[in-house]
Amino acid sequence: MTASIDAHGPSDPQHADRNQALGAALPPDAPAKKPPERSWIPIRSLGPAHRPRILEHLLSLSEHDRYLRFGFPATDAQIERYVDGLDFDRDEVFGVFNRKLKVIALAHLAYAGDGYPADTPAEFGGSVAEHLRGRGFGARLFEHAMLHARNRGIDKLFIHALSENTAMLRIARKAGATVQRSGGESDATLTLPPETLASQVEQLVGESAAAIDYQLKQQARAVENFIDALVEVRSGVGKSGPAGG
Repeated sequence: MTASIDAHGPSDPQHADRNQALGAALPPDAPAKKPPERSWIPIRSLGPAHRPRILEHLLSLSEHDRYLRFGFPATDAQIERYVDGLDFDRDEVFGVFNRKLKVIALAHLAYAGDGYPADTPAEFGGSVAEHLRGRGFGARLFEHAMLHARNRGIDKLFIHALSENTAMLRIARKAGATVQRSGGESDATLTLPPETLASQVEQLVGESAAAIDYQLKQQARAVENFIDALVEVRSGVGKSGPAGG
């Protein structure tokens, strides 16, 4: 595994950085009393405008989580280069937002660039905020990536992760992936079914629902900000006393 995490294409020296960045850091082994999983999680496709929120999420990861996500404890500067190098035209990036519009779960589905065989697998990497571990976000992100990859005509999904990242490897195995371990690193390969009309409709419905959810959160956030500003103004007026005199 290389030490740089810039985002480029897979499997050659100039693209090694992107491969490193896709080492997934998903929830560690769940506690004995596991929180209930959500029946539906709004997963939104992200674009260049979301770079600040993507960066905020990744910088919030602990040193150990960064180690699992990138294959080593990435520095802030390395994470910033990774986010700056995300190619939203070629790859797909997905996020889950909380009501404050902070990214609490993130996935990067990387596709091969020009010059690669058409059957080159797509590569998956993801991370989940620490306080939300064990609630199914990692598995849902992986399922979402599977759907998008197959609808793009990709027949294989690939994960390169540290062998100690048991949660990510467990998610892959549960989905039917074959996992091969080589010392401290493991490769998981999952064969995807071909796209169908049903899979296309499922993606369309999911994206539409996630977009509506995001708009509602935006509106709710705007209302909260307005109320906070109004309370602040009224508080200021109260402290200064009535005008005039």
